[in-house]
Amino acid sequence: MSRYGLISLSTIGIAILVTAALLAVHQVEAEAHCQVPCGVYDDAARIKHMKEDATTIAKAIANINDLAGKQDAHAFNQATRWVVTKEAHASDIISTVSEYFLTQKVKPVAPGSDGYEVYLKKLADHHAVMVAAMKTKQSADPATVATLDKAIDKLATHY
Repeated sequence: MSRYGLISLSTIGIAILVTAALLAVHQVEAEAHCQVPCGVYDDAARIKHMKEDATTIAKAIANINDLAGKQDAHAFNQATRWVVTKEAHASDIISTVSEYFLTQKVKPVAPGSDGYEVYLKKLADHHAVMVAAMKTKQSADPATVATLDKAIDKLATHY
């Protein structure tokens, strides 16, 4: 094997050992969730995170409104950053509802079967959160966040 091949293997080996040592010493609780039905769910944590996202959206909207009408470059820059932040947190809520709750937690029930009406209610409550989050993207009205908060609270009753 060439000299450079040995150096590459040694470097990779050291990197693997260091990573393993760090993981062994510093264990971190994972907050992400896969799309495999692994059965590892933390619904309360997802709801809490959506509430935190909604709080951030409220703060962003307040700051956008405070900066509205100012003409200096700093105000324009800050307002832009708050809009981007608001969009990202609203997208996170939509993603959580669609990729976690709807795909992992809400099981379809056939029309006419027991539980079908409850299933429809769950779908409507999940949809309401996604629409409310979308409305916060489209507006800088604080009332949109109040609607979002209520929709998240209603969704939380299912979990």
